[in-house]
Amino acid sequence: MEFSLLYPQNKEYTIRYLTDEAVNDLSIDFLLDNLTEVRNEREHLRNLMTQVTDDPEVIKYRRDVFEDFLRFPKLREVMEELVNRLADLKDVARFQKDQEGPSLWSLINRLREIDEYVGCITMIKNTLEELDVHSDGMKALRKLVTDISRESGFPMLKADIDETMEKAKNLKSITIGVNLDGMLRPKTAGVLSLNNEYFTDAGLMKRFMNFTKKEDGLHDGVDVSGMKHFHAANPSTTELKFVSYQKSAVSNDVTFVESAATGNDALSNAIAKPVSNIMKKTCDDIKSTLKRYVNISGYMLINLMPEIIFFVRWAELTDKIIAKGMPVCKAEILPPDDRKCSFKEIYNLKLAINNVNGDNINIIKNDIDFDDKRRIYILTGPNRGGKTIFTQAVGLAMMMAQWGVYVPAESAQISPCDNMFTHFPADENDTVDLGRLGEESKRLSEIFEAATSRSFMLMNESLATTSVAEGLFIAKDVVKAMRYLGVRCIFNTHMHELARSLDELNTSIEGDSLVESLVTGVQHGERSFKVAVMPPQGVSYAKDIAKKYGVTFAQIKESIDTKGMKNNEQHSNDE
Repeated sequence: MEFSLLYPQNKEYTIRYLTDEAVNDLSIDFLLDNLTEVRNEREHLRNLMTQVTDDPEVIKYRRDVFEDFLRFPKLREVMEELVNRLADLKDVARFQKDQEGPSLWSLINRLREIDEYVGCITMIKNTLEELDVHSDGMKALRKLVTDISRESGFPMLKADIDETMEKAKNLKSITIGVNLDGMLRPKTAGVLSLNNEYFTDAGLMKRFMNFTKKEDGLHDGVDVSGMKHFHAANPSTTELKFVSYQKSAVSNDVTFVESAATGNDALSNAIAKPVSNIMKKTCDDIKSTLKRYVNISGYMLINLMPEIIFFVRWAELTDKIIAKGMPVCKAEILPPDDRKCSFKEIYNLKLAINNVNGDNINIIKNDIDFDDKRRIYILTGPNRGGKTIFTQAVGLAMMMAQWGVYVPAESAQISPCDNMFTHFPADENDTVDLGRLGEESKRLSEIFEAATSRSFMLMNESLATTSVAEGLFIAKDVVKAMRYLGVRCIFNTHMHELARSLDELNTSIEGDSLVESLVTGVQHGERSFKVAVMPPQGVSYAKDIAKKYGVTFAQIKESIDTKGMKNNEQHSNDE
């Protein structure tokens, strides 16, 4: 099994994936936008962040690794440099496919890759030896790179690389013979010699002009084997390129291949074989070095690149949140079968990110507990009272804890969920065929087909697109099914009657997930965004808001009467 910073060695685990709806409703793309601007990093992070595992051992392992990344900025700096250097080593499979008599360029490139790999191993080994890392993952990585360095004979390898590269550096210039056509355009070319000195004659154009003036004679009878056809590229290009062509033996079709002159272009390919033949001894030395070290630990560091980026980027974001004075914590992991969850002073990560980006939001923090007494919350409150923000905050905190990163809260204890299912309002374009109620019902059915007692559900204004009576009828059955299954859930709704039906919901069906009413608060006509376990407030919210803005009947009547009195007084004065 390959080494990983996300999964313990020799540990079997199960991975599930967030649905597309959950990815959208949890705003995963928003998180990615604020974690990295690099496209390939974003793809790696998205892949990792849509995976769900509820194995406590796995979560604790990655949580401790993250803490090391957070504690040591130097570790992040070195690891990011490591990723940049490893980016050039991805195509290592070519080491296993070296053919007899390879070109000098191929051999040199392979040798440079080995040299770079040695440098990467040495860099991370030295860094981990200096730092007091605590996690099992980072300690295992330190032992691994130390063993690789010792068992692969890095000192001898480095000496071999330096010696062989020095031989290669003796090649200073190549003399090429070029045949011209009747218009003096390059027609064919081949290698005449390899030289250990640079060609410094600056009079090439002068000599050419002398030839055209017949002031100097042309050499006779030059015959070089291995001549290859090529055509020069457009002179307007800023990079030296060659376009090679091949004519089909079946038809007269001609295929053109263009590439930069880096050892894989038409001209370089044309002279590769003569170069290798002329420098056979150097090529043989390089190939011997490659064979000796070709199997260095399977280049395992390359497989760690996405995981390293994951921990580095999350540690960077967490540092910024801490710098803004917002609390974060390492979640305590409880047995999954307990189905417990407790957050103290939890807040929505998206709001914290907005503050990091320059907003000045007064973030309200809340407490919530899922346990044997209450696992399903019916959340009610006024429009724009924070119901959706709070619902999403809990979902994000659960996922972050299971990713192994710090949670936006003062404290957190979670029994990991085996998956997070969300049911938020769908785009109208997605409801054309089934209608809104049909589409919502279909998604609910799919969720219950996949969910288990360990699952977590987030419902946001579900079943609100039909009549109150119809929506309430379906919602009661859905909550009863949740109780029967045993899931944890926040059901954010305007159906206050659903929250008033706790006795019916808790007694009409057997189950150990009790239903409770949760309310977002309004104090003195202002939305407090605080949540509390209490009965639904119903019209009391409307009364508070109406009173604040002066639209109760008494306030409006008083305003009308006052205005009428003023009009009467004005009329009397006019007379």
